[in-house]
Amino acid sequence: MRYTAKQIEKYQRQRYISTLEKMTKNLFKMFRNEATSQEQFLEKFYEIKKKLDDFSGIRLDSEYHHQLKAYIEKLYQETLYEFKLNEIREANMTLLNRLQKLKNSSSYRKDKHKQSSRNQDWG
Repeated sequence: MRYTAKQIEKYQRQRYISTLEKMTKNLFKMFRNEATSQEQFLEKFYEIKKKLDDFSGIRLDSEYHHQLKAYIEKLYQETLYEFKLNEIREANMTLLNRLQKLKNSSSYRKDKHKQSSRNQDWG
């Protein structure tokens, strides 16, 4: 059975997005865990980054995924130079939380569950 180019592209995009999300989850766990050393962090980060670099030319549609990719690239550039994990830990946890809020803000909610539409007909 042959797959069409569109099916292959969709599959690769799904894999890329899941890899991006796994990477951010792992980063958050490493930043949260005080026992993570800088060497462990760098080893794991570069391992996951190499998997991410295997994908090339993947089109991303959502703002959330663009922000994830930009964050990982920024963190990669930061790790190339001298840095201390304990100094960047809090700032990166905050950035990861903001990314998660961006993801959650785009989720669908019915009008009846939104605060603004409650009790409109009660006066």
